Amino acid sequence: MKQQNTAIIGTQWGDEGKGKLVDALASQFDIVARSTGGSNAGHTIVVDGQKYVFHLLPSGMLHKNTIGLIGNGCVVHLPDLINEINNLEKTGLDIKNRLKISNKAHLLLDYHRLIDTRLEELKGDNKIGTTKQGIGPCYVDKAMRIGIRLGDLADEAVLKDKIVKNCDFYNKTLDLKLNSQQELATILAVREQVLGFLDDTSLWLNTQIAAGKKVLFEGAQAHHLDIDHGTYPYVTSSAVTIGGVCTGLGVAPKHIANIIGITKAYTTRVGEGPFRTELNNDLGKVIQTTGHEFGATTGRPRRCGWLDADIVRESVIINGIDEINLTKLDVLTGLAELKVFYQGEYKTFEVWSEDISQISRFENLPPAAQKYVLELEKMFGVKIRSIGVGPEREALIFRN
Repeated sequence: MKQQNTAIIGTQWGDEGKGKLVDALASQFDIVARSTGGSNAGHTIVVDGQKYVFHLLPSGMLHKNTIGLIGNGCVVHLPDLINEINNLEKTGLDIKNRLKISNKAHLLLDYHRLIDTRLEELKGDNKIGTTKQGIGPCYVDKAMRIGIRLGDLADEAVLKDKIVKNCDFYNKTLDLKLNSQQELATILAVREQVLGFLDDTSLWLNTQIAAGKKVLFEGAQAHHLDIDHGTYPYVTSSAVTIGGVCTGLGVAPKHIANIIGITKAYTTRVGEGPFRTELNNDLGKVIQTTGHEFGATTGRPRRCGWLDADIVRESVIINGIDEINLTKLDVLTGLAELKVFYQGEYKTFEVWSEDISQISRFENLPPAAQKYVLELEKMFGVKIRSIGVGPEREALIFRN
């Protein structure tokens, strides 16, 4: 039976393991759609020991019959997109015949990355800790109404004019030496490979929904990195809450029937910003190593700490989350201690040492692990319907 249209939203600061649940569910959907962000959002999926890393493409495209869509709310670096497509097709995946990209999505150029680096340098000790992938400056151009849409690729003269004007503008304001001709040449080298993917995806998507097709909305980053609701200014540059799904794809809220929040069994954060449960000690390093907490896109080490139930609860409320997928429960196995921050204080839990990576039923988890999950449900105020117990795609426990 087909699922209802479902959105997957991160509840912490990203890197919760959204890609794994997307992969587990995608075969039940006709379309998987990305609504915001760029190639700074990496999803890693392990299948039979083979690691697949998705950056901009929806990770649900690992399933051969699922159509992938990149919405108008995304920003696209064309050379990276082509490289990602080619690398995935080398593994035997057919991507090119199953991909649609909004002609209203914005073009991320190399100069956005130079600007990103320059702005971080100018901020000194007040830096945000961006990935320096140019995401923020690209959204700045969009907000200043000087951005370049992918639809502009169709007219070389228009494309050239916009690139030249933008490079001249930033050379004057930021004292850079951007080369507009080089930027144009980079885009023209891959333009023909991209034009065939472009479409009015909002119209197409709504037509598909009306025809009964089922859509999985694949979130990027997480609630507490949202430009409005996150720990500002240490946030991403787009709306990554449930509202961003609607605006970033051009679909009405009524078309999203189920919202799943992804929560890691502990907390991680990349870059700068507040993190009250951070463990700056050996235990934090153990979690980082055991959980392989290094960015899929940048390789940057993630800051690690205890689960903060209060920030998850906030995400549940604001996004209207219906259920939680708890990830990486296995990483907590064998820890010397286990805590959760809730309503202003730490709650201490009993630890467990048994390997849980092969367990497929909740009732077979160690009693201490079961209690941890059940107590989190009370704190979050919503049911935990699925639990990740290992890196493999099959290492998921589903609870009725």
